[in-house]
Amino acid sequence: MEAYTGADVSEVSRSIGMDSRIGSKFLKASVGFGGSCFQKDILNLVYIASSLGLQEVADYWEQVILMNDYQKHRFARKIVKTLYNTVADKKIAFLGWAFKKDTNDTRESAAIYVAEKLLQEQANISIYDPKVKKEQIITDLENLGTLDPEAIHKRITVVSNPYEAMKEVHAVAILTEWDGFADYDWQKVYENMMKPAFVFDGRGILDLKNLTKIGFQLFSLGKSNTAVK
Repeated sequence: MEAYTGADVSEVSRSIGMDSRIGSKFLKASVGFGGSCFQKDILNLVYIASSLGLQEVADYWEQVILMNDYQKHRFARKIVKTLYNTVADKKIAFLGWAFKKDTNDTRESAAIYVAEKLLQEQANISIYDPKVKKEQIITDLENLGTLDPEAIHKRITVVSNPYEAMKEVHAVAILTEWDGFADYDWQKVYENMMKPAFVFDGRGILDLKNLTKIGFQLFSLGKSNTAVK
């Protein structure tokens, strides 16, 4: 027997619509959502639906979590595949570690899980985030319990200058949509990178036309006119 909550869908719709993030501000392609609340709230919804006998509803919302995890793994696999199916001992720069801009909150950040996959492939990662400290990044990775702590310390470098992070790297990955990333001197970045120079824009904030003109091999989530297929 199915159970019903007694909710008025018009009231639910009105409540959700009061959040200004819903709409164009929220519906953007990215490497995956993070933060302490969204995933927890969805999992609570899964539990409530299941406890009420609404298994199809529970399965539906659980797929949101599964697809979010898939997106992070897909992004990491794209990097590995594009770099000729191996990132072993190659250096990759991460721009951003926080789960969103203007915060130092790293809980469930997509960057953690992308880094996990690349470290498992023996990549070296250079990280720049304007607010997240090295100690937090190391803790985030160690807390996964899937990586050798010695390898984390060996293969992770955290720097305070974005240009230093991108110096002599094989690829750059945008993991947080920090203001200013798009305005870097990308010509300078290109000149100091290994060639071919790859950029993986996980937040869709870069000027594809300009960076491609400079010479980058560019992949941007949610965009059709990418240079890397």
